[in-house]
Amino acid sequence: MKTYKIYRGGAWHDSSEKIQVLNPATGEVAAEVATVDAAQVKQAIEDADKAFIDWKSHTALERGDYLRAVAAELRSRGDDIAHAIVLENGKPLAQAKGEVAMAVDHLLWFAEEGRRAYGRVVPHQAEGKRHLVIRQPRGVVGAIAPWNFPLVLAVRKVAPALAAGCTVLLKPASATPISACLFAECVETAGLPGNVFQLLVGKASDIAREMLANPLCRKISFTGSTEVGKSLIAGAAETCTELSLELGGNAPIIVFDDADFERAVEGVMITKFRNNGQSCIASNRIYIQREKYDAYKAALSHRISELKVGDGLEEGVDIGPLVDDRALDSALHYIDQARTEGAEVVVGGGRLGERGNFLVPTLLANVSRDARCYREEIFAPIAALYPFDTEEEVVGWANDTEYGLAAYVFTTDLNRAFRVSEALEAGTVGVNDPVPSTSNSPFGGFKQSGWGRELGSEGIDAYLETKHISLAGVDGL
Repeated sequence: MKTYKIYRGGAWHDSSEKIQVLNPATGEVAAEVATVDAAQVKQAIEDADKAFIDWKSHTALERGDYLRAVAAELRSRGDDIAHAIVLENGKPLAQAKGEVAMAVDHLLWFAEEGRRAYGRVVPHQAEGKRHLVIRQPRGVVGAIAPWNFPLVLAVRKVAPALAAGCTVLLKPASATPISACLFAECVETAGLPGNVFQLLVGKASDIAREMLANPLCRKISFTGSTEVGKSLIAGAAETCTELSLELGGNAPIIVFDDADFERAVEGVMITKFRNNGQSCIASNRIYIQREKYDAYKAALSHRISELKVGDGLEEGVDIGPLVDDRALDSALHYIDQARTEGAEVVVGGGRLGERGNFLVPTLLANVSRDARCYREEIFAPIAALYPFDTEEEVVGWANDTEYGLAAYVFTTDLNRAFRVSEALEAGTVGVNDPVPSTSNSPFGGFKQSGWGRELGSEGIDAYLETKHISLAGVDGL
């Protein structure tokens, strides 16, 4: 078992209090990680604020060079980092390698995007005046990352903040801090100035409380549950701390009868079962037009029954364990509750083995729209099918949720594709595309799925202040 230190103040620090990281495939301790206390969080914020003075004076080109150096380190250590992600998170190794590749891409994207944080010259309305609008970094940023994509969702915050000229305190999820420790090693090797990036591991509520209360922390970016997001909103009211929030989802996937059959089946499999079903943009409600409902049900039943479940480090595994025993218990409860209300368990429906947090991939049919798995985010490899008749009906059902993070549509009718995607209340819509997220396009949600956008040209905006400079006394120019 390895012990990891935390990276703070430009150096590595141990602590008497450590958290244990459990391998979800075995239940065994995979590592121990040092933690910080409240006083150390306060000191880290103060150190980051001092480092901000110099870091913001670096040109965007220089900051981009640092990000490219981090990306190079991440790429060179990709296999080891992917292995660590599997140990702490449980996802299949191939998907962990994909996560590392996407994190590298995010770093490279924002290494360039920092050079495009444009301002503008505004035409004046009074003689002798000129108006400039410039963009400046906000200051110290608290980045709070989740466990389901422990590396890439951390980098989505760290990369644009550093590119903008902010200093960053990264708080990874306590269940999955190993990949964050390895990322910090890449940052150190890349030579970033001390205190520009720091890693804080510990009790989330204590770290978030100091970030919210400390006026030197100018921005918090959080990915996680809507419930926790709302508590951050309440805390931020005291200091008017700027927030970016990527919260829960309840994504619909709509398969029309004119869709390419094989492509739609594959789309459902990817959107539902990628990352063991533990994704905020996983398809939670699978709507199939009634004429093809039975055919899709049969095809999906066959595909799901063929999925290989096991330790993510094993060859050919499609579905790894859920992140912890609470996640497994929650998944089983969704299945039992749906069954109680009349749902048919077509495939799966139970735990696999006694060791580890494994769930047999499950297909539910005839599910009530009053079932909890319809209204709430499942976050497990459980697919629930719902027949529909008309486009108008299914769009109404799809939008009947407090969430609006992602949605998917499968159709070969181009008019319908535009019509439905424009009508859906979601921040991202994949049309015949089960993997729509990309570094150069914005990501974020409508309604209670969050505030703001990550990635794309919008991704750096969250870390920049807009300043208007009015110049008078310039007559004669």
